[in-house]
Amino acid sequence: MSIPPVQSGVPVLGSEKEGNFRDVDAKLPLETSRSDQSESDDESYNAKNPFLDPEVAAHWKAVYEASSYESRHEFDPDLTWTAEEEKRIVKKLDWRVCLWACVMFFGLQVDRGNLVQAVSDTMLTDLKLSTDDYNYGNTVFLIAFLLAELPSQLISKKIGPDRWIPMQICLWSLVATFQCFLKGRADFLATRALLGALEGGFIPDIVLWLSYFYTSKELPIRLSYFWTTLSVTSVVASLLAYAIFHLSGVAGWAGWRWLFLIEGLVTLLVGVASFFEMPASAVQTKTWFRPNGWFTDRETAIVVNRVLRDDPSKGDMHNRQAITPRRLWESMKDYDLWPIYLLGLVAYIPQAPQTKYITLVLKSSGFDTFTTNLLTIPASVFHIITLILLTRLSEWVQERSLVSMLQSVWTLPCVIALRVWPGIITDRWGTYAVVTTLLSYPYCHAILVAWTSKNSNNVGTRSVSAALYNMNVQLGNVIANFVYMADDAPLYKRGNSILIGINVLCIVLFILTKLYYMWRNQQRDKVWNAMTEDERKDYLHNTKLQGSRRLDFRFAH
Repeated sequence: MSIPPVQSGVPVLGSEKEGNFRDVDAKLPLETSRSDQSESDDESYNAKNPFLDPEVAAHWKAVYEASSYESRHEFDPDLTWTAEEEKRIVKKLDWRVCLWACVMFFGLQVDRGNLVQAVSDTMLTDLKLSTDDYNYGNTVFLIAFLLAELPSQLISKKIGPDRWIPMQICLWSLVATFQCFLKGRADFLATRALLGALEGGFIPDIVLWLSYFYTSKELPIRLSYFWTTLSVTSVVASLLAYAIFHLSGVAGWAGWRWLFLIEGLVTLLVGVASFFEMPASAVQTKTWFRPNGWFTDRETAIVVNRVLRDDPSKGDMHNRQAITPRRLWESMKDYDLWPIYLLGLVAYIPQAPQTKYITLVLKSSGFDTFTTNLLTIPASVFHIITLILLTRLSEWVQERSLVSMLQSVWTLPCVIALRVWPGIITDRWGTYAVVTTLLSYPYCHAILVAWTSKNSNNVGTRSVSAALYNMNVQLGNVIANFVYMADDAPLYKRGNSILIGINVLCIVLFILTKLYYMWRNQQRDKVWNAMTEDERKDYLHNTKLQGSRRLDFRFAH
């Protein structure tokens, strides 16, 4: 049997150059071939099983044993299951794993995003802060967040995200709560720095945890639910702010102080509960407070093997294994992931200033505090819808670059309108319509995060690449904080001109990224197809290269 190249951890089938698995389906039990109906519309489940070749199975079994992979005892190349079983298991994973990931993200977004609501109240006036001070606070937060990304990911990989993430949430919730005692500029900047340092790394940490339970095809959709929580949180936070601001004057406190106190305590409850809601892996759901675990023995085996068959490299490290300095360096210099990092740097800049300034812009247009917070809700609702639709479209057409580019196509005319339309600010409802349309953009972040994970092809690389990608996103947010400056207010013509240029750049980069990965795959096809079958087998068993640097790996685009 010839050995095909691998595309994101799964054998590529269907042509002479891609391998010869044509006779596989005829040898497989009927119930196994049926099970793929929940996995893929165009490939049978068994054809996707890279362990059908005994030599491949033996190779990976040895890898799992050498790495002390925590689920190695469940590895079974011959295990079969039905589509109905898999559907039930995925639904259980969604309720147990994905839902709680969303709850934790709610805790993150409440504490890092409630500053937008706070400044719609009297916070800037009470603390004698200017809009530039507000920008500096956001910048300090983002720089601390950025610098904490990689260290947090290394800690998470060493002690496990199931331990580190709850610790993070509890720590930052305490800082968030004590913002109610802010006295001035120094306190404001200090707490923003602490929040950034403690929250940094949370997102790649949670993506790593989710990857233990979901296949590469399922992950983007679950991440879309994850980032849908951002918009849901914005809606809930706006409603909470509307209610909490009515406490203004109670105990002599302004409404924004009550906002920080109440929402910080809510996040603390989420952090404490997370210690009990995050198992380390599918084989570690049984514990003293959960004696029956989440799965039966058979379900556990299915969860483990479906993930390994999708990406065998997920078992080349155990979930309490630190990343060595050498592996860290190898991951950082993997230039084939740099195009996605560059997209993360620039793709979210065009809409970032409006996200942070929407309440200030609406107040400048003449809306009061309560109305301003309520008016932010429609954009969040539309954002949820477009986010899910974009991610579903990417899954349906199996396309990442061009589908993600739709985000930039959406925002470009809105940014142009902000720059050239004479009714900005003076026509308050027209301004509201433009800003709401802009902030309803289809968010491609879930696609890019899963794309980074998919093209890493290695647990160690995946841990580092998730952090590096998110670091670039935060660096882009830092840049975005200096687009709208006080001397350009209130129309921000210079800032919007910059945003137009960056938006056009984003569209060009999405196209170039697709062309780059197509070119890299063609390069590898040429070398791989020139090798004999024995040379391919020798390469697979003896190469020291890891992750996306392997010759048998094909990049998703």
